[in-house]
Amino acid sequence: MLYLTQLIYVKEGKEETFHRFEEKAIPILKQYNGKLLTRFRPNDDSWIAGEYPRPYEVHIVSFETREDFEAFAQDETRKSLLPLKEASIDRSLLLEGRLI
Repeated sequence: MLYLTQLIYVKEGKEETFHRFEEKAIPILKQYNGKLLTRFRPNDDSWIAGEYPRPYEVHIVSFETREDFEAFAQDETRKSLLPLKEASIDRSLLLEGRLI
């Protein structure tokens, strides 16, 4: 099982564009044995400290295998959505983990 956590930093004023990307991209996960385990938006009250600024959104996803994740990344429908992603996301940090 592959676990990925993504910290997503959205460009100011581009939140709706990001939401449009997510509405179409997240359902594709299932086609590749992926699951959205957690999706949340930290706010000022929940953000305690860190060298990184508070992300707009945090996703935790799982895939049965790395190959499933790589196939998801190459999905043609997802790739057609990349202009929305590129227009709305300033940067992101993808962390790989494992269940212990």
